[in-house]
Amino acid sequence: MLDLTVSILAWMLSLCTPPPRGRHRLGALPPLRITPVPPPLPFTELLDGNTSRLVRPYVLDPAEYRRQRDRRRAAYLATLGIDVGPKHIHGVRVPTAAR
Repeated sequence: MLDLTVSILAWMLSLCTPPPRGRHRLGALPPLRITPVPPPLPFTELLDGNTSRLVRPYVLDPAEYRRQRDRRRAAYLATLGIDVGPKHIHGVRVPTAAR
């Protein structure tokens, strides 16, 4: 029964789809070209923990953290249609209606 279903489905698909042509047609596959990869070199050097920086570069000071939080809040409110842009742009005060 399964063979009959598969053959009917294959016949219906052959009616609905064009025959394959070009590079993607069914047939013999070209031989695979395998290029050898050299083995990795062994790691022989010891790491010295005293030479690395103790301060993590992604830690923000409070002022940078506050500016980042304000930018994220403005981006979130913009998705809701609320504009909380800056009060001054290039030193010129922006009117309330434009914000």
